[in-house]
Amino acid sequence: MVRLLTHNMLQCHVKNCTNGFPLRFHDPIIEQHEQEINKEFLVNMLPRIDWNALRTTVDQLGLPELPAAVPENPAEDEAFLAALHRALMEVNIQSGSMVCPECEHVYPIRDGIPNMLLSEDEV
Repeated sequence: MVRLLTHNMLQCHVKNCTNGFPLRFHDPIIEQHEQEINKEFLVNMLPRIDWNALRTTVDQLGLPELPAAVPENPAEDEAFLAALHRALMEVNIQSGSMVCPECEHVYPIRDGIPNMLLSEDEV
């Protein structure tokens, strides 16, 4: 499934595309599945997350808002970790597509799996 955690790490790799991040969703079908929170995992993932891109995606999808910035001590902020967990781990994009903000290449999503393959002339 395309989770926002995965989405935050995907970018366009079409030849000569230099600003292919973050991919924007088009006609997404969203499912939410509750999962047990793993606070240690979330805290360890924070340095790898592009916070502005995550907030942009959350806003685009109409999900509950995330704070403008990561708190100074996120490991001790229960409300922040709960909101981050919901956004990163419980939101699943079942179908639709992701579109490059620069070259407009479309990456379809079917059954929760993004097709990131490029044709030979795009590589």
